[in-house]
Amino acid sequence: MSTQLAVKPKLQPKAEIGNSYDLIIIGGGPAGLAAAIYAGRNRLKTLVIEKMVLGGQASNAYHIENYPGFPEGISGQELGRKMTEHANKLGMQVVWGSVKRLKTDQQQIEVSVDGKTITGRAVIIATGSENKKLDVPGEEEFRGHGVSYCATCDGAFYKNKNIIVVGGGNSAIEEALFLTRFAAKVSIVHRRDELRADKILAERAIGHPQIYFFWHSVLEEIKGDKFVREASLKDLSTGKKIIVPIDGVFIYIGSTPGSGFVKDLVKLDEQGYIITDDKIRTSAPGVFAAGDVRAKNLRQIVTAVAEGAIAAEAAREYIERVDNK
Repeated sequence: MSTQLAVKPKLQPKAEIGNSYDLIIIGGGPAGLAAAIYAGRNRLKTLVIEKMVLGGQASNAYHIENYPGFPEGISGQELGRKMTEHANKLGMQVVWGSVKRLKTDQQQIEVSVDGKTITGRAVIIATGSENKKLDVPGEEEFRGHGVSYCATCDGAFYKNKNIIVVGGGNSAIEEALFLTRFAAKVSIVHRRDELRADKILAERAIGHPQIYFFWHSVLEEIKGDKFVREASLKDLSTGKKIIVPIDGVFIYIGSTPGSGFVKDLVKLDEQGYIITDDKIRTSAPGVFAAGDVRAKNLRQIVTAVAEGAIAAEAAREYIERVDNK
């Protein structure tokens, strides 16, 4: 059911797998693209490895209101396109694939991409995070048949239908507001009695005539035939079960960092996010981390971009320091 709005650029410079680079950036979201821009300005030979789409998950955002310089907002797809064009202009090269392993020594860093090896003098990990799953009965069964994690991708399928959004943070509320463009009714299921989203978003949702709330509630099961037909909720304050007839479920309950391939190389926190110092350095020499994969308090596009720039500068300093030894 899902359709990806953003696509791989047709005019992307090609990189020869197996070549050596000054800097390898793993992940082409806002952090990775910002790092590529700053690396290009420093004349570093730079390779970006991306498995999905340049712009990352931000490309799926219908409307971004809090990125500086765009007071009227900008779509995630357009912002990703502009960042990609900027990085391309500065010589960014791209390889499409999944990184399976990183190996470091004093001379270089080896990156294994779909069975092939690329070497770099420094690496920035900007692999972001993926949406968490609820792991309730019916979630996997109806994925793509009424269960979604991307309102921008799938919202148009729910014209004049009733849907549920699970979550209370910025992503959940932004997507719930977007879904009112299509759905007749959007019900937000949240385990607390107050939203975690920014106040301006919360006020907008609470005042919206098409948005309703199930407070103190959790989704326990998703049922249907070929498609989703109903959701089973539990009221945590009373223990009461509620059956809600619906046509779709959109889930936004947090994220899981894309750090699994370096879990034995760098230090991670309890949730799997990469621990860095104030210069974005990981515990492995020559390896840096930026964006949503990094342990931090605020995960926003603006923080990812800032960290990408810092990481590129730190990588340049590291390469120059090694050269001068």
